[in-house]
Amino acid sequence: MNTTPNYLEINKKTWNEKVPVHIDSAFYEMEAFKAGKSSLKEIELDLLGDIKGKSILHLQCHFGQDTISLARMGARVTGIDLSDAAITKAEEVAAELNVDASFICCDVYSLPQVLDEKFDIVFTSYGTIGWLPDMDKWAEVVAHFMKPGGSFVFAEFHPVVWMFDNDLKYVQYPYFKAEPILETESGTYADRENEKQFSSMTWNHGIGEVFMALKKQGLDIEVLKEYDYSPYNCLANMVETGPDEYRVAHLNGLIPLVYALKASKPD
Repeated sequence: MNTTPNYLEINKKTWNEKVPVHIDSAFYEMEAFKAGKSSLKEIELDLLGDIKGKSILHLQCHFGQDTISLARMGARVTGIDLSDAAITKAEEVAAELNVDASFICCDVYSLPQVLDEKFDIVFTSYGTIGWLPDMDKWAEVVAHFMKPGGSFVFAEFHPVVWMFDNDLKYVQYPYFKAEPILETESGTYADRENEKQFSSMTWNHGIGEVFMALKKQGLDIEVLKEYDYSPYNCLANMVETGPDEYRVAHLNGLIPLVYALKASKPD
């Protein structure tokens, strides 16, 4: 199936428009971040381990908070994102904080034609793969940039979450990949009260689809975990149940909210 209308054009426009909203939001805690607070969460930190001196490719980095956080931990990091506004802001913040991190404006699938380097770790997290139509092509890019013996660390919202309507009251979409989901909605996960309209084109990808796409590239899945909480207060009707732990009040413990995996590339 042809996935046009042009999802790259639609989604790039949306993410360009979200950058100033997100920068000013309480969600991203920019002042605390600039003062030294890490944006990384325990889920991905446990899988990353000691990254000092390692090279990391951060896919779909938005305006670079996680990229900069990784660099602060001693890694040599390159962040890439579709949004030129996000990359411009990432470069500004890194320069302001005097953090050595590189950024490239590029969509994931085109990156092998733009970047000629292999990395110890490829990393991507939270709200990324739903913007991509083809998991086999995605996994091919991931594997392409991994050094032999390198790792892929991935944390993402669970595909069960994306089956529900925005209030998580009823099932609206199929678990498995189907037709692209075209939406125009006001607000964003970082500022749900914002009245600006954002359009998007996304896809649901089941865990089996993701798992098998990575296996087809010869990667070994070392860790696969599911969590009944989110480290972010970014869904409707969430309550804080612990430090960096948020659950949907009326679904507390009933569904998984996040999953994470670590894969390695054989030597």
